[in-house]
Amino acid sequence: MQKNIVVSKNGQLDLSTINVLEIIGNADRGGMENYLKNFIAYLPDGFRLTCICPYESEFTSLLRELDIGSVYIAAIEDDPFWNSIQMATEVARLHQINVIHAHMPKAHALAGLVGSLTQKPVVATVHGMEITSHELGITRTVGSHLITNNQEAYLQALALGVSPLHIDLIRNGVDVSAFTPKKISSDFRHSINVPQHVPLVGFMGRLEYEKGPDLFLKAAEHIHHQMPEVQFVIVGDGSMKEQLHLLCTRMRLDQQIHFVDWQTDNSDIYAALDILTHTSRSDGTSLVLMEAMACKCPTVAIGIGGVLEIVENRSTGLLAADWEDVAMKVLYLLKRPSMRSSMGAAGRARVEKFFNVSTNTHRVAEVLQQQAIRGSLNLKPVNNLKRINKESLIREINTKDSLQKEL
Repeated sequence: MQKNIVVSKNGQLDLSTINVLEIIGNADRGGMENYLKNFIAYLPDGFRLTCICPYESEFTSLLRELDIGSVYIAAIEDDPFWNSIQMATEVARLHQINVIHAHMPKAHALAGLVGSLTQKPVVATVHGMEITSHELGITRTVGSHLITNNQEAYLQALALGVSPLHIDLIRNGVDVSAFTPKKISSDFRHSINVPQHVPLVGFMGRLEYEKGPDLFLKAAEHIHHQMPEVQFVIVGDGSMKEQLHLLCTRMRLDQQIHFVDWQTDNSDIYAALDILTHTSRSDGTSLVLMEAMACKCPTVAIGIGGVLEIVENRSTGLLAADWEDVAMKVLYLLKRPSMRSSMGAAGRARVEKFFNVSTNTHRVAEVLQQQAIRGSLNLKPVNNLKRINKESLIREINTKDSLQKEL
C-alpha cells in the first residue's frame, strides 16, 4: 500500500486524506452507536475511516454497508489484552493512520496504548455525563485530547486538572432532515391497537437500569389512576425487558402498556405520541430527546446530566425532579393541547439551532484535523471545513503549545 502523500512545489508534505482509526468500545444499539452512524454520514470529504469493534453485530454489518473502509474485530477491555494491542497497532500501520478516535473508556485505554506505540495523536469522545477516574488517568498519562458532549462532563474534566487546551465541548446532534414533523399516521397506533383520539405517552431507549424504564412504569401507574384512558408504549430492548413485563402484570397495566422493539424509522413513532417521557437515571446527551424535539413532540424529562442542557424548561418541554414529578407534569400537559403544540414548535427550533448533526460533526472533524496536523505538521487541511487555512491552523497549534508550557 502506497501512502497518499505528495510533495508540493515548496517542498512541504501534502496529505490529501486524513486516515482516522475509530476504536469503538461497544457494538450494540444505543446512543453511542447512533452518534457514530450520524458522524459517519456527515463527516466532510477528506477523511478515510477504519474501525475496530469488540464483536460482530448488526452495528458492524451497518458499518460495512456504509462502505467506510475496513472493519476489524478485537477484544476491547479496560485492561487491554496484548493480542488486541498488537492487532490495533498493526491496523494503524497498515492503514497509515494519522489520528486515533476512541469511544468509551475501554476503547480509550486501547487507543492510548496504540497511539503511544505508533506515535499518533489520540482523540477520545466521552459519551457519558461524567469523566471516570479510569478515563482521566488515560488522558493524563498519554496526552489524549477529549471531546465531551455536555457541559457537566466538560467542567468536571477541567476541575480534575485537564487543560482547557486538551478538551472541547461539542454537543451531539440529530439529522434534522430525517427527523422532521410529520402528519400523524395511523400505522403505528394501529399496530398497537391505540385509536387516534386516545392519549399516548411513550418511552424510548435501551431497557437498562440507567435509562430508567422501571421509573417510566411507576409514572405510568400513577397517570393511569388519574386518567384511565391514557395508553403507554415502551420502545426498545435490553436486559430489563422481562422484568418490565412482570412489573406491568403486577401493576395490572397489561392492557395499557405496549412493548415495541426498535424501529427503523422512529420519526413515525414520535409523530404518534402526545408526549415523550425521559426517565434516565444517568445520561450525557440524549439523542432520543433531540429526535423527539426535532419531530415537534413535547417532552417531560427528569433533569439530570446533559438533559438540563437539551430541554428548555417550560419552552420546549418540562423538567421533572423524579418519576412522581414526571407523572404530574405529563398529566398537566395532557390537559393542555395548545401548550403541547407550542412546545413542539419551540423544540424543533432549538434542535435546528444547537443540535444539528451536520454542524456539530464538522466541529469534531476540525478537532481531528488539528490533532492530525499536530502529529504530522505541514499536512494539507481537508475540504469542506470552515477552517481551511493550513498556516493559521499550525500557528494556532504552536500558540496553544506555548501557552500550555507557560501553564
